[in-house]
Amino acid sequence: MPKQCEMCGKITQVGNHVSHSNIKTKKRFKPNLQKVRHQHANGQVCTLSVCTRCLRSGAVVKPLVNTAEKA
Repeated sequence: MPKQCEMCGKITQVGNHVSHSNIKTKKRFKPNLQKVRHQHANGQVCTLSVCTRCLRSGAVVKPLVNTAEKA
């Protein structure tokens, strides 16, 4: 499974790590992915791998916890 956000499609990016002496080496910047439960508009709940920006922006709708079953 690739390191990709299932909501926005953010993927791994490539850049340079620059040292103090200005030596450049290749570096991979991976998205900060979290596995969360998401509730679709029809009520179906599934687990998605999404980046933290999607979580913060509210793109992921978390299902409500049913407190009646716990009690």
